[in-house]
Amino acid sequence: MGQLSERSAGAAWEHLRRLPVWLPPALLTLAITLTGLGSAQLWRDELATWSAANRSPGDLARLAGTIDAATGPYYLLMHGWTAVFGDSTTALRAPAVLAMTVAAGLLAVLGARLVDRRSGLFAGLLFAVLPGTSRYGQEARPYALATMLAVLATLLLVTALRRPSWGRWAGYAAAVVALGLIHLIALTLLAAHALVVLLAWWRGPAEAGVATPADTASPAHPDAERDRRVWRWLVAVVPVALLAGPLLVKARTQQSRQLNWVHLARLDDLTALPGGVAQSSVVGGLLVGVAALGAARLGRRALLPVGAVLVPVLLLFAAGTVVPLWVPRYLVFVVPFACLLAGAALAAVAAPGALVVVVLAGLLGLPDQTALRRTHEWPRSAPVDYAGAARVIGDGQRPGDAVVYSPRHSWLFLDLGIEYHLGDPPRDVLVTEDEVRRGDLWAAECPRPAQCLAGTSRVWLVVAGRHAEPLAAVPGAKGDALRAQFTVTQVWPRPGLTVALLTSRPDR
Repeated sequence: MGQLSERSAGAAWEHLRRLPVWLPPALLTLAITLTGLGSAQLWRDELATWSAANRSPGDLARLAGTIDAATGPYYLLMHGWTAVFGDSTTALRAPAVLAMTVAAGLLAVLGARLVDRRSGLFAGLLFAVLPGTSRYGQEARPYALATMLAVLATLLLVTALRRPSWGRWAGYAAAVVALGLIHLIALTLLAAHALVVLLAWWRGPAEAGVATPADTASPAHPDAERDRRVWRWLVAVVPVALLAGPLLVKARTQQSRQLNWVHLARLDDLTALPGGVAQSSVVGGLLVGVAALGAARLGRRALLPVGAVLVPVLLLFAAGTVVPLWVPRYLVFVVPFACLLAGAALAAVAAPGALVVVVLAGLLGLPDQTALRRTHEWPRSAPVDYAGAARVIGDGQRPGDAVVYSPRHSWLFLDLGIEYHLGDPPRDVLVTEDEVRRGDLWAAECPRPAQCLAGTSRVWLVVAGRHAEPLAAVPGAKGDALRAQFTVTQVWPRPGLTVALLTSRPDR
């Protein structure tokens, strides 16, 4: 039986060897990320994407000017995408699926260029089975696109350092500009690139770990070629400063609104990072351990992937101790480089053994894979059932009904969740200026709720959290007005929120 298993594994490896190195990781990533793509409801961040994607370019410009400049280019991309493919849950998440699929294929090619074919193949396969790849490959947010562009830019950097030409550097420049526009924090990767470029300039690509001596022809004037290499890199990153620089400056002024929920980074946040980006503590720990073995095996060839992991992490952590910036998912783009190191370690053992490690990582991540397809909220034990609340309202809605949300200005986006799932919700009676006209993510509410509620006989109240007495959970003047004018007729508790039907008091 053991010999039969070894023979089967050997035959599977022979089949893999005949395929292009990028194809198996790409197909595996595509298959896994497509599985259960629409199972989990859109969560709060994805609702913001939906709201933005359905605005005109002019409205998106206003949104970028008030609160969300950093994500503005991604929203514009999604605006064009939804215009063609619609805004269903599957359609909204499809760009992330495609991006992660391409990232896996590019990672395999990068591994083959930097190390060898086996390393690239195992790196791509390992990346495909990580729960984090599925989590961010099934989310209508920019992280999957940033991951793809980070790998693409690094691959183009290696190509340009090996065979410098203006065309190759132009391709690299385009990739890093796109990376910066999609995810500003991913530009920390350029610091790792700079280290490799400087070493390649000083000692040559072979010493920098991005080529072997046979990969680069000896130039007639080595000093001139060395100068051209570093200057071409500097020229290539100029467009990033010109295009992403103003975006960065604007985003910095919006930080107090955009990241008011983030705390300063602490040392123990670093230890939680592998589990955060891999979306599984055990799989994240396994990845770090195998990647460390790969770094030890590669020697100087580990410079680029190790730098691509550590430099962005350390830069963001250092900044996060001073300014609230530390959010683990912002660093998802470093995961492929950790997988590249792990792939190099797996390439050192027999193919069946390496495939066993990949399968083991997949099996260890199965509970998290299953959980993330139920909800994208964190913790996953606290889902928010926007769809269930919308069904309650849709089933009982009558002409003339109104709806009230509490709290309004919350990152839960209660109003967006109900509007997305219901399509034609009751009149939002307290709104004086919607979020689109405000150029914001939240609408403005009536300063005198009692006046705005006058003449309404039935109100659907949607409250964050589970409440036996939802009217008592509404604070301020809004709560006072509702309690004075309405009584609770029925309450429907749903995960993460409560829906109540209020009817006007008989004495009014």
